[in-house]
Amino acid sequence: MTLTELPKLEMYEEGSQIRRSSKSIVSNIVEGYGRRRYKKEFIQFLTYSLASCDETKEHLEMLSDTKSLKDRKHFEYLFGSYEEIGAKISSFINSVEKGHLVRKS
Repeated sequence: MTLTELPKLEMYEEGSQIRRSSKSIVSNIVEGYGRRRYKKEFIQFLTYSLASCDETKEHLEMLSDTKSLKDRKHFEYLFGSYEEIGAKISSFINSVEKGHLVRKS
């Protein structure tokens, strides 16, 4: 999705929110990985990442519901991609909960 496809107000408000929440997905995974020696903190940051993914999906739904994002196929592609990312993060959380391994540096 390019910002030029959105109405001006949405370009700045929702577009900005989507950028922040989608960047937060990766940032929280990286920060959690940096704390991987501490299982609870690792899981906490992975959970933040999942929440950011959910937030991104909500912003996309809002754009679709208000007809600001007019291309339904584009919405479905983006939303489906974030659904897939969320499922992978959930699996990663489950994996860490079950078999938390710390690699020695």
